[in-house]
Amino acid sequence: MSERRPDPMPLRTRDTVTILAGTAAWVIALAVVLLVVRPADPRPAWVCVAGIGLGLFGILYVRRRDSRS
Repeated sequence: MSERRPDPMPLRTRDTVTILAGTAAWVIALAVVLLVVRPADPRPAWVCVAGIGLGLFGILYVRRRDSRS
């Protein structure tokens, strides 16, 4: 039987930058929906607003998590 190797160290990631990029993409999508597409149905705009809100929540969550470590 072979001996088990130790687990590798966790990767260091830049979660805040990733979440900011995704939130910026939702902001751009909202601008496109409101300025270019101008939908009769408001649901696409609300989807973008929800994405922005979740991105802001994600930034707060990650920063709080990182401050505890």
